[in-house]
Formats: sequence, C-alpha cells, structure tokens
Amino acid sequence: MIEIVPIDTPSLGDRSYVVHDGQVALVVDPQRDIDRVLAVTEAAGVRVTHVFETHIHNDYVTGGLALAQATGAAYHVNADDPVAFDRVPVRDGDEIAVGDRMRVRVIATPGHTFTHLSYALSDGDEAVGVFTGGSLLFGTTGRPDLLGPDHTHDLAHHQYASAHRLAGELPDAARVLPTHGFGSFCSATQASADRSTIGLEKVENPVLTRGEEEWVADLLEGLDVWPAYYAHMGPANSAGPGAPDLSSPEPADAATLRRRIEAGEWVVDLRNRVAFAAGHVPGTFNAGLDGQFATYLGWLIPWGTPLTLLGNTADEVAEAQRELVRIGIDRLEGAATGTPQEWTDGELASYPRATFADLRDVRHHREVVILDTRRRLEWEESHIDGAVHIPLHDLLKREADWPAGELWVHCAGGYRASIASSMLAAAGRTVVHVDDQFSNAQGAGLPVVS
Repeated sequence: MIEIVPIDTPSLGDRSYVVHDGQVALVVDPQRDIDRVLAVTEAAGVRVTHVFETHIHNDYVTGGLALAQATGAAYHVNADDPVAFDRVPVRDGDEIAVGDRMRVRVIATPGHTFTHLSYALSDGDEAVGVFTGGSLLFGTTGRPDLLGPDHTHDLAHHQYASAHRLAGELPDAARVLPTHGFGSFCSATQASADRSTIGLEKVENPVLTRGEEEWVADLLEGLDVWPAYYAHMGPANSAGPGAPDLSSPEPADAATLRRRIEAGEWVVDLRNRVAFAAGHVPGTFNAGLDGQFATYLGWLIPWGTPLTLLGNTADEVAEAQRELVRIGIDRLEGAATGTPQEWTDGELASYPRATFADLRDVRHHREVVILDTRRRLEWEESHIDGAVHIPLHDLLKREADWPAGELWVHCAGGYRASIASSMLAAAGRTVVHVDDQFSNAQGAGLPVVS
C-alpha cells in the first residue's frame, strides 16, 4: 500500500508531500524546515531516495536541495530551469522508478511558471494521483501573474491548456495533490476543499467547465496583489538554498530593545492582538503567531531590516523563527521572552479595541476616521461609506496619505487591522482597533456600499 502523507504549512497556505511504500520515499515540494519531513520518514522507517520540485517557488524558500543533500536523494528539477546547483534534470515524458512499485511520470504544465511540472504517480500500472504544484488546484488554479505583467496573458492561456491536459491524460479516480490553494497568495482563488480527484475537478473546477476566453478573462479580472517578499524567493531558490539555522537567537534586554527601536530597527511582538492592545512596549509592532505571521511580516518589513522578536516563551520565538526561515529571513538580531514589563524600563503603551457596533455609536457624538486596511478587491466588493482605504501592504509606503484625526482601523477579521494599528500607534497616532468581522458592519447599522 502506497501512503501519501501531506505536510501542511498553514501560515503560508502550502502543502508538501511524503510518499512511501514502506521502504523508500519520495518527497514533493518540501518546505525549508526539512526536519518535519525527516520526522515523518523516520517514524515510517523509510529512506528518502527522490525529491521532486514542481517549479521554482515564488512564495517560500525550498528545502529540496537541503533534503537531497541530507539524505543522498536524487533531486529532480526541470532541465529548463536555470539553477546554480547540481540536480537531476527532468523533462516532459520522463518516467522515474522509485523503489520496486512507485513510478513517477513528468508532465509539463506551464501556467504558474513557464517551466512548471506536474508528477503523475502510479503504483505499478495503477494510477494513484498527480502532484500538481501550482497548476490544477482544488476548484481553481495557480495564479499566472507572478512573473510580471508581460507574461501574465500567455501564462493564463498556458494554465488553461495544462489543466485540460491533466484532465485528459489521467483517470477520474486519480487524486489531485496540489502545493498551493490553502491560503497561499500563489493561488488564483482559495480552495474550498481539502482533497479532490480528477473526476471531481472536471465537474467543479471552472478551468475545466468553462470556455478558455471566458475563464482567462475572469481569472485576470480577479487577480490582486501578492506579498512583496515573493520577489526574493525565485532568486533564492534558483541559487540553491541550504538548510536553515534554527539555533536560538541572542537574548535582548530592555536597554538593547530601546536602542534598537530608537535606531529604526523592527522589534515585533508575537503575542495575540488582545494582549498587545492591552499593554506593549512603545514603538513595537504586533504580528501575532495566531495569524499569517510570516506572510504579513515578510510583506511589510523592508528586506534586510534588522529584526528582534518578543514572545511569551522561547517556544513562541522558535515557532516564529521557523516561520521566517521559510521565506528567507534567516538572521534575527535577537529575542526577548517573558512579559512586556520586562521588555522596557518605561511605561507600557496601549490602545482600545472595539466592535463595529461601537463604531456606529461613537459616530453619533464625535468625529472619527475609519481606516480600511483590506486589499483592493475586498474594498471594491463592499466598504463603509466615507472610509479611507489604505491596504495594509501599502501602509508604510503611504504615510503621507494617513488621514488626520482619531483612526478606527479595521480589516476583514481583525488580524491585519491589529498590525496596522500597532504601526500607527508606534508613529504616535491615536488609534482604535476594530477587532470584529467586517460582515458585522452592515448589521451594526453602518452604511456599507459596493
């Protein structure tokens, strides 16, 4: 019996796979922290012999090369990808035997990138599934615009053709095993399912049920921004990243933290937004581990800015460090654990949290400014009449556009607004964090328009 073990990375919205027959294993699209893969293979008592990359990833730093070096496995990467390391080059139509039973067929599926590959897995002559990377996802596809606007139109048409090739060449019972679609910005839209087959996708996936021109037009119209750190992932993966250093960062005391904040370095508090609003070190930013921590921190921080982390425990700091190495932030200036009172010699800062009902009430007796930090497509779908729109990812770049007055800051669910509120408060602005679901705004009596 061939076993397929998914390894999820929820904070990035991605999934890797370990596949084994009880003796040997293959791995598809491993994340940077390969100890998770090694723990799975050790528990199963199997040896990794092959590592496959579906594409040069744009949303994380791969662990493929490091895993291959650690295990002696063959590292399979598209022959047409210009990489700076030794690999086993593969091309469309190649077939690779893994152990006595597993067979992997290489299928060219351009669309997410020009050199994207999928891998069809069989147990002897029986089709098992296909590892689709950023090609055919659950109910959607990978986005085609990450290589820039000059290539987006062509890649969108390639993506359509690739999805139809997979649907045409694989049996309906074959499992679809994508890398993206679970919250990753590499996905054109987000998947609503956790598993699927070729047969289900033929019925439910718009790329397989709609005409090409209509599908491409709708796909392109629905694309929004992606995280700024993506620009650094492709070059890092083409260069061949090594294993990460997850050793504990240097401890930082209150005086050190004060100097770093005054020097303009980033000191980031990992606690949840409720705790941060109640009391924090002035000048620190909040990016809680209970949300897409690495995605938003990587999106916002100027690349290369010195970074220090604050957490309740060493385990929290270690978790954040693991998240960060996945996107290539390898070096921390330091860290501090404990309570905010231990992180400063001065007074703590705080700001209030509120609901949309509170916002409705306060507008009756004083003038406040509503700051919407959601992305463009969210704003266009609906927003509070009179609100100012500055997406979170643009907040620091558009400081000149920050409105005057008392700022009531919201997003769709509270997490992004907490990051924005912390940054505005660090700059000396008066903020109220609207920690509520935007779906409650209209029911609270606020004027919501499309």
